[in-house]
Amino acid sequence: MDKLFMFFPGFKKKALTLSYDDGVKFDKRLIEIMSAHGLKGTFNICGGFLSPTDGQRHLSGKEVFEMLTTSGNEVANHGQNHYSLTCMPEPLALADVLDCRRTLEKLFNGKPITGMAYANGSFNDRVVELLRACGITYCRTTRSTGGFAMPENFLQWHPTCHHNDARLMELLDTFLAWQPPAYFWGDKAQLFYLWGHSYEFDNDNNWEVIEEFAKKAGGRDDVWYATNGEIYRYCQAFERLECSADGVVVHNPTNVDIYFDYYKKPVLIPAGKTVHLKEGREV
Repeated sequence: MDKLFMFFPGFKKKALTLSYDDGVKFDKRLIEIMSAHGLKGTFNICGGFLSPTDGQRHLSGKEVFEMLTTSGNEVANHGQNHYSLTCMPEPLALADVLDCRRTLEKLFNGKPITGMAYANGSFNDRVVELLRACGITYCRTTRSTGGFAMPENFLQWHPTCHHNDARLMELLDTFLAWQPPAYFWGDKAQLFYLWGHSYEFDNDNNWEVIEEFAKKAGGRDDVWYATNGEIYRYCQAFERLECSADGVVVHNPTNVDIYFDYYKKPVLIPAGKTVHLKEGREV
C-alpha cells in the first residue's frame, strides 16, 4: 500500500494517548484531569495488587472497573505481581502474564484484554515472543524517544516521554505546532505518547505538571484522543486493507472506517466497503 498514507479518524494527522501504571488511588484524580480536557489513555493494572478494601494505596477491583468503564479509558496488563520478566524462568513469566489476563478479564466480564506495559520496563527479545504466545498484542516500554513516530513493533511500543521529562512542554509545543508540508503529501501521521505513575504527582507535589499538559494538549480539533488499544486496533485495520494489483481498488474487510491519503486526495473507506480510488465510487 505504498500509495496510501494513513490518517487517523476524521482525517486527523495527529493523535495523543497516555499510559499510567500500577492501579493506585491517585489514578482517580488523574482521570478527572484527563476527562476535563478530553484526554484518553490506558491504565496498566497488576492483577495481584488489587486491594480488597478502599483507602489503601492500590485500587480495589471494583474501583478499577468503575473508574475505567465510566471514563472511557482502558485497562491493560502490568503483570500479576509486577515482576521483571527478563529475570524469570519462562514458565513463571508466562504465568505472571496469563494470571493477570485472567484476573482482569474476569473483572471486566470476560472482555479480552490484550494490551500491556512492561513492569519495571523489563523486556528483551525472549520476553517479546513470550508475550506474543500469551496473546498480548501491544505493550509499552519505558524507553522515551522524544519523538512522535508510530511504533514499528507494537510489542515494543516506545513512548514519547515521561511526564517528569524536562522537555515535556517543549515536546508538546513541537507536536501541536507540527503540520505536514504541503509539498510532501506522504508524510507520516504523528503520535504523542505520555507515560508515568499517578502517585509520582503526589510524591513530587507537582500535579500542576499534568494539569498544564492536559489544558494545553486537550480540546483540539486536529488531534485524535485515544487509548493505546484504540490506536493499535485502528492501525491494524489500516494494515488489513486489501488492494487490487493496480492499486486503484481497495476493500476494507474490517468493522472500522479507515481514513487515508491517496495522491493528495483524502479518502474514507467505510467498514466493509470497497472503493475505486480514481473514480471515487463504491464498487
